[in-house]
Amino acid sequence: MRASYATRADGRIDVVNRCRTADGQTEARGVARLVDEQTHAKLKVRFAPAWLSWLPPVWGDYWIIGLAPDYSWAVVGDPGREYLWILARTPRLDAESMAAARTAAQANGFDVGRLVQTKQEAGRP
Repeated sequence: MRASYATRADGRIDVVNRCRTADGQTEARGVARLVDEQTHAKLKVRFAPAWLSWLPPVWGDYWIIGLAPDYSWAVVGDPGREYLWILARTPRLDAESMAAARTAAQANGFDVGRLVQTKQEAGRP
């Protein structure tokens, strides 16, 4: 999976998630808005069509709960602790970085035993 984020002129963030499937590749495009202007660590993200933006359930919580000092990885979860992602700038994290990311998730009340590590190939989305 590859997630790309790009700031927009209106202050929101474009989100593009790409994932390999058995049939090739799938893509989901969304938009995010900052919820916490002080830390910039809490976003609301919508993948539903723009005309549904007024419905609160179409906006999901993406909270940055762990971050490497050099921004090489981030841990993103939701306040209900249902969803958790470890995102990295490279296809694979070294053991020390992965341990630090898992520790950040666990310290925020996530069950890291539920994590599923995605197979990654360098150079492919």
